[in-house]
Parts: sequence; C-alpha cells; structure tokens
Amino acid sequence: MNENNLVVLREYDSVNDALWDQSLLESEGIYSTVRNEIMSAVYVANVMPAQLVVRKSDIARAQELLSAYAER
Repeated sequence: MNENNLVVLREYDSVNDALWDQSLLESEGIYSTVRNEIMSAVYVANVMPAQLVVRKSDIARAQELLSAYAER
C-alpha cells in the first residue's frame, strides 16, 4: 500500500475507539489502518493521537458510514 494514497480520516485519544471504527470500516470493505497505535497508548491524550487512515478514494464513504453509525 502506497502511503501517499492514505489520508487521515479521524484522530482519537483512545486507541480502542480507533480500532472499533477500523473494524466497522473493514466490515464494509473499506481498507483502513491505525497509525500511532502504540505511541498513543503510551503518551497522554492529544500528544500523539491514534489516527485512522483510509484510501483517498474511500474517504467520503468512510465518513458517511462512521457518521451513520454515530447517529444510532
């Protein structure tokens, strides 16, 4: 996967929240990964947040899915 094709969708203080959203996206067929997974667990909030990244081509659909899930 070319890192240049990935964009940050959201940032999280909680790695668990990022991983939850990642699993939701992947269940819908959207590739995603969590950056800073370990470091965000070590440092205090907002120093190095976990970042959920997706392909540029998937960003609109990913935002739509996460927003729809949050409204439930």
